[in-house]
Amino acid sequence: MVRRFTDEPVPWETVERIVRVAQRAPSAGYSQGVSFVAIDDAETRARVAEIVGEAGYVAAGFGPFVSSAPVQIVVCTSEEIYRARYREPDKRRAGARANPWPVPYWHTDAGAALMLVLLAVVNEGLASAFVGVRDPDAVRAELGIPDDHMPIGVVAIGHPAPDRRSSSLKRGRKPLESMLHRNRW
Repeated sequence: MVRRFTDEPVPWETVERIVRVAQRAPSAGYSQGVSFVAIDDAETRARVAEIVGEAGYVAAGFGPFVSSAPVQIVVCTSEEIYRARYREPDKRRAGARANPWPVPYWHTDAGAALMLVLLAVVNEGLASAFVGVRDPDAVRAELGIPDDHMPIGVVAIGHPAPDRRSSSLKRGRKPLESMLHRNRW
């Protein structure tokens, strides 16, 4: 993750390869309810950056990394696509349970697709930053995203530039023993 990019463009073919990798993410019931909006238009990137709160990052001492990234990929998921899939004959029994969705797998699948985007970016020799969406309705309106799709975040993609590291990194990683439990918690 970086918070500064050069102005070197990212070819559209590279964006397509990145999203093709993300298409391989797990998908509950093979619902395939995760979608992507890739933005390479500078004016649209600036509006999206404004919506996701880039000004707050700039006020904290970072550059305008969301708007300056040559490409943004907005990761979206649709709860309705999953629910509709589980009303189909081959899944109807699973969808008929009292609580068929104790975990919202549309978010799980979107997270898996997001991780594949991030890894594919690295594989392409590029860098990225992830910013969550605080106002999904504004992002939907700006990008024409249908109401039944939830934009969960924006991946800024580009060539890395010299960067100021996040102060959060000083925390270091937790010891493995505090996170990994064998057989029982």
